Amino acid sequence: MTYDELKLKGAYVIGLELKEDSRGFFARTWDENEFAAHGLEPKVVQCNVSYNPRRGTVRGMHYQ
Repeated sequence: MTYDELKLKGAYVIGLELKEDSRGFFARTWDENEFAAHGLEPKVVQCNVSYNPRRGTVRGMHYQ
């Protein structure tokens, strides 16, 4: 994720860093540690977004 601080103190434009491959892309939209490192007080641990242009794409199984 990218954090571009604005002229207004404590305000940022937060951009996505896409991880792309032949299946599409994956990107984090929220990361508690990164927000805290910029002085932000997150209430959500992490969010992600992915896009797959091809129907039936399998990315992998994860257990948390």
